[in-house]
Amino acid sequence: MAEAHIQFEREDLDGIIPVGSYIGEALRRFGVKGFDRCSVDHDCAVRITKGENLLSPMTSFENEHFSSAERKPGERLACHAKIVKAGDIVVMTHERKEEPKPETASAEDYRKQFTEMPLEQKIGELMKLEAIALGETFSFILNSPYLVFEKVGDVMAGFGMKLENKAREAQRPAEHGQTTDNKKQEKSDAAAENIKSENE
Repeated sequence: MAEAHIQFEREDLDGIIPVGSYIGEALRRFGVKGFDRCSVDHDCAVRITKGENLLSPMTSFENEHFSSAERKPGERLACHAKIVKAGDIVVMTHERKEEPKPETASAEDYRKQFTEMPLEQKIGELMKLEAIALGETFSFILNSPYLVFEKVGDVMAGFGMKLENKAREAQRPAEHGQTTDNKKQEKSDAAAENIKSENE
């Protein structure tokens, strides 16, 4: 199988990806933050600084998308840019603004506040903590028999993954044609029809 070497400049990540993969899949495989899933707004635009000729031509959707927002040189939608040739590809992701994390009180701060409380308030806080611990204990005891259902959940998750893969394939640009999984499915469906017609 042909492979391409891909490098993500901003994240300082690089590796090998099979030809036929999308840039968006590579972003997820390499764990690049902010590219877990492409939204309906297509906020997955990246800039290809090297190897743009190794990618599929711009799709009609990309042309529409970038006509409304001026396209910078080498800019592509990661969910539509398919690697079609082996070689070196360098990708520059857009800088993402991280939301500030809310500050949480540290254990030391809580201890300090606790020591400054009057005795009645200390007892009230201890009762709250005991109630929380007791509630979690009962919850654990009640949920233990449901571990059997976890296996059923795993089977359902596998089924869900298959549905998600089909949905992902349905979202692929028409210009890129069918994947091998779709072709295999069509062959198995055709074989089932032949068997059915022979039995009749």
